[in-house]
Amino acid sequence: MSSLNSTLSLNTTFVRPPFFFITGFHNMPHAKYYYIFLCSVFVVSLLGNSFVMFIIYTERSFHTQKYLAIFNLVVADLGESTALIPNVIALFLFDSQYISFDACLANMFFVFLFASLQSLTLTVLAYDRLVAICSPLRYHAIITMQAMAVMLTVVWAYDSVLIILMVALITRLSFCKSIVVKSYFCRHESIYSLACNDNFINHVISRFNVTLFVYIPFLLIVLSYFFIAGALSKIASWEGRFKAIKTCSAHLMLVSLHYLPVIGTHITLLTSTLKSDASIMILSIVKAVTPMMNPIIYVLNTEEVRVFSKKLLNKKNKNKTATEIKKN
Repeated sequence: MSSLNSTLSLNTTFVRPPFFFITGFHNMPHAKYYYIFLCSVFVVSLLGNSFVMFIIYTERSFHTQKYLAIFNLVVADLGESTALIPNVIALFLFDSQYISFDACLANMFFVFLFASLQSLTLTVLAYDRLVAICSPLRYHAIITMQAMAVMLTVVWAYDSVLIILMVALITRLSFCKSIVVKSYFCRHESIYSLACNDNFINHVISRFNVTLFVYIPFLLIVLSYFFIAGALSKIASWEGRFKAIKTCSAHLMLVSLHYLPVIGTHITLLTSTLKSDASIMILSIVKAVTPMMNPIIYVLNTEEVRVFSKKLLNKKNKNKTATEIKKN
């Protein structure tokens, strides 16, 4: 590996390496058990998100503005899990830690695209809850299906353009120092930091995207809940307040699960000497667990989804019983 890096460093005209070497969890003891954990998380995430997509698509009562945004969030969860976990398992469990330059950029694009989409969709859902609680009589006039479709289209376009720009700027870099990526996937910061020419613009867009996709959406969501809290304080009965809070409970849990670990990890990395292996482990757990938990939270905390799930289960049990009776 070191001889390969030496050869690359001597070749001053070398711009684009044929591949990168992902170090990931190679120093972690009992790493194979962690890969089994990741595989289990991926299966649960795949089944859970597919189930939520299925019930939203098939049940007409879920064809509403709110559930259109939730469907978009589920697509983002499923997309991030699919872009990240199978690739990690393939790289490390099967000792295939080399990834081609183009495949690396593709991996970077899809992971960041869907992760950013989660953040932006949670912001759209916060706006949906803000209008629903602060202006309930005007909700259906403000948040129409067309309005929600436009917002989500803008979110996809905004997200895609910025992530394409971020990935495209990697192609201007010359990688003549090293091809060893100290991460478990083609993380943007880990890639551009390997460049031997000026990577200042890459550093700027990295910080810019963190601000646009993490901090600003989180602040907008917090601000929306300040307004929601103000509206709740005007409701006279505790029963009315509890009912309004209940409609936001699933969203609040998703926001906490998505933002707090990510922001905490960013702050920790900036303000402490957290070891590289530890930071890789924390980021991988956050990235893997969040898409798995989102459908579970919505099933357990959304009454409509629980009712439909029970109805579906009861129908399945009745059909099974009827089949057994016919056989007998």
